[in-house]
Amino acid sequence: MPKNVHPIIQKFIPLVSVIAQTFGENCEVVLHDFSDLKFSIAAIENGHVTGRDNTSSMTEISYNKVVEGNIDKDIINYTGKSKDGRVLKSSTSFIRDDNNEVIGCFCINFDITELVGARKIFNDIIKIESDLVLSKDEIDDENKVNTVLSQLVNHAIQEFGKPIVYMSKEEKVAIVKKLDSQGTFLIKGAIDYVANVLCVSRYTIYNYLDEIR
Repeated sequence: MPKNVHPIIQKFIPLVSVIAQTFGENCEVVLHDFSDLKFSIAAIENGHVTGRDNTSSMTEISYNKVVEGNIDKDIINYTGKSKDGRVLKSSTSFIRDDNNEVIGCFCINFDITELVGARKIFNDIIKIESDLVLSKDEIDDENKVNTVLSQLVNHAIQEFGKPIVYMSKEEKVAIVKKLDSQGTFLIKGAIDYVANVLCVSRYTIYNYLDEIR
């Protein structure tokens, strides 16, 4: 915990425990004081979700936002994953002083790994079918690339009905095979994107593709 916590930040400390207790052990709540970015955590509950404690630093996405000065808007309901591949739903709200200067942030990281696993049941019930195969026009349209890539990868993963952390090598190979058949790897940056999502290296993806082909 920082030696000197800003008085405004201090007022938020009781909320950390209240929110964590309300939503349970899968909900990590973190309060940051930006007066010392290296040791910014003023309070934390359920730190096991991301493997942090009050001597740890903030997440990379929040740190980059602060360093770059891109903190005009809160970051709400973004997704990420822990170091061991668990799926997180996160929000970051920036705290300002009386002069409207950002002095810290309030973060929530919710482990939704088990909920993602349960999603397969709901998908089976509602029978959603949305197989995608890329056309040349879609590949060349830069405005659609990120959206199409995300849709392809998410749909392929959802078919297995389990979080990445629980997947075997064979299941990951099957995902890569499906994505390859849809032309996913024709998209610039797809190798790195898929590797990041599957929690493997880009060289592992190349090995999977060699094995498939």
